[in-house]
Order: sequence, then structure tokens, then C-alpha cells
Amino acid sequence: SCKVFFAKDPLKIVRAQGQYMFDEKGEKYLDCINNVAHVGHSHPYVTKAATKQMELLNTNSRFLHDNLVHYAQRLQATLPEKLSVCYFVNSGSEANDLALRLARQYRGHQDVITLE
Repeated sequence: SCKVFFAKDPLKIVRAQGQYMFDEKGEKYLDCINNVAHVGHSHPYVTKAATKQMELLNTNSRFLHDNLVHYAQRLQATLPEKLSVCYFVNSGSEANDLALRLARQYRGHQDVITLE
């Protein structure tokens, strides 16, 4: 049920840098689908920050940690007052699931319409 994007000639991506991905033959591809528009692949600042955090603690947000609160406060300071609650999730699937549950709770309806 899961389709490969390039079924006839699949890409074997072996590394990425900035906005580009590279296949096993060294061919360069502009990455338009992997959510890298913000900082790109292998951004030195992000890599350094991630390494520093993983050296301290590598877990998800199911456990309490002061950095979650600090980040939520920094994030909230950039948003309108009505957007004052933060939910941290592990993935897009978790985010979608939470959004559906919140909408169902708020509206009291169970029906969902999706577009393919």
C-alpha cells in the first residue's frame, strides 16, 4: 500500500547538504519535499545544537524537562495572545492525530473530510 515515488527508476539517496540531496552516483537533486526549506540538510548550527542536546539527553517530550518550558515560552512570545498553548509531538502523524482529537472535542463532531 506504500508507493515509491520513483517506481521505474528509484533514487538511492546517500547524503545531503543544504538544499541538495545526492544519489549513489554523485548526481545532485534539489530537495523540494523533505521539509528542509528552513535551514537545509546538515546545517552546521543545527547539527551542533542537536549534538549538544543528544550528549545531554536524547528523548522525546513525554518526560518533563525545563527546556520544553523555556522553548514554549520563547515560541509563545512570537505569537498572538490567543495562541498561548503549545503541544509538542514526535511526528506529523502525531500532530495530525492531535489536531483531529482537538477538533472533535471542540466541535463535538466525529466526521472528517479528507482530500487525496
